[in-house]
Amino acid sequence: MIMSRIEAPRDEVTGNLIDRLRGGLPADAVLTDPDVTASYANDMASFCPAGTPAAVVLPRTVEQVQHVMRTATELRVPVVPQGARTGLSGAANATDGCIVLSLTRMDRILEINPVDRIAVVEPGVVNAALSRAVGEHGLHYPPDPSSWETCTIGGNIGTASGGLCCVKYGVTAEYVLGLDVVLADGRLMTTGRRTAKGVAGYDLTRLFVGSEGSLGVVVRAVLALRPKPPRQLVLAAEFASAAAACDAVCRIMAGGHVPALLELMDRTTVKAVNDLAHMGLPETTEALLLAAFDTPDPAADLAALGALCEAAGATAVVPADDVAESELLLQARRLSLPALDAVRGTTMIDDVCVPRSRLGDLLDGVERIAGKHGLTIGVVAHAGDGNTHPTVCFDAQDDDECRRARESFDEIMALGLELGGTITGEHGVGVLKKEWLAREIGPVGLEMQRQIKQVFDPLGILNPGKLF
Repeated sequence: MIMSRIEAPRDEVTGNLIDRLRGGLPADAVLTDPDVTASYANDMASFCPAGTPAAVVLPRTVEQVQHVMRTATELRVPVVPQGARTGLSGAANATDGCIVLSLTRMDRILEINPVDRIAVVEPGVVNAALSRAVGEHGLHYPPDPSSWETCTIGGNIGTASGGLCCVKYGVTAEYVLGLDVVLADGRLMTTGRRTAKGVAGYDLTRLFVGSEGSLGVVVRAVLALRPKPPRQLVLAAEFASAAAACDAVCRIMAGGHVPALLELMDRTTVKAVNDLAHMGLPETTEALLLAAFDTPDPAADLAALGALCEAAGATAVVPADDVAESELLLQARRLSLPALDAVRGTTMIDDVCVPRSRLGDLLDGVERIAGKHGLTIGVVAHAGDGNTHPTVCFDAQDDDECRRARESFDEIMALGLELGGTITGEHGVGVLKKEWLAREIGPVGLEMQRQIKQVFDPLGILNPGKLF
């Protein structure tokens, strides 16, 4: 690699750091060009400050990660672990003078074992790449964040990601059996197991899932796999009100049905998707519910679910005829966030999760908040598990609109807590929701979490300023 002539300021501290890092890493693994390092400074979250990194390091091996952490500990330099930076909470944002530890080059699938139904992967493996690889063995890795074509397994583990199919298959945490983690001082620790069962000691594996790189650096993961299900069929149901759509969700879940997917798009989101992709979705509807089954007889399951939607007041129920039509409907759902982003140029994507029984109350509250602040707020939701994404659309060049966007975002989180929910179902806390984490877990919970952080990272160098 030909190094840029533009180098980061080489004062005594930074120069020593760079020299030490390069002493144990390949030449192309340490980036110091400020124009390049600036591109690693933040993830996709709005309103989250980011600092200027001293260097970006791209290791390929566990030993190289250990070298970085030993160097950081000796020199007392903060380290910010990163994946693909598709996160939405600022958890991967740099701090001034830090080492950004980008794990994207550690992208090998080390093992796929059909008998034990596990995969062993490095953190830089892209979610979709793993899904396709295990599919060739008749297996399935269920967690499927909307950014699955670009997000990495390490990032999914760091933020405890969810996805569209959580209602049936659960979230990332339920598929992480074991981890190899490089600790702050460079030691390598193995947690968990490769076996289907195991209860030896404290469950440190689950402790690392969702820790946002604040306790250690995940360098290898043992993931549980499932048999590959049949191709799913999708049903679309239109409703004259969001309340009726939420009533249908409650009827479906109370009836014992287990759809592979149960998603809701409000009228604002439907219109935004049509404006972006001209998909011909019904803009006369107030809420569009998408349901899918991947059972041996999905048509029968969809018929039963469709009857429940009609009982809740659906104005139209349209089951897909085949897999191609199903994929078209799911593509509309996946386009929701890009479409809302195009409404005003910038979005703040909330991640409030409430009990399913309070889903209608949340949507009504979001509509009131949008009217109060004079903003467009579209809601797309993993309705089957109560995880909503109210998305505030605003013009980032308009200071007053930015202020109103931030205030509405906070009011939505307050509403979620008031309804017995949580401030984040799958995006994490990062920088964006630090204040709200403290409100949700309370002073005793916050103290306990800080003490856990102290055990694993006594110098406070791992992703400082995140979570709390």
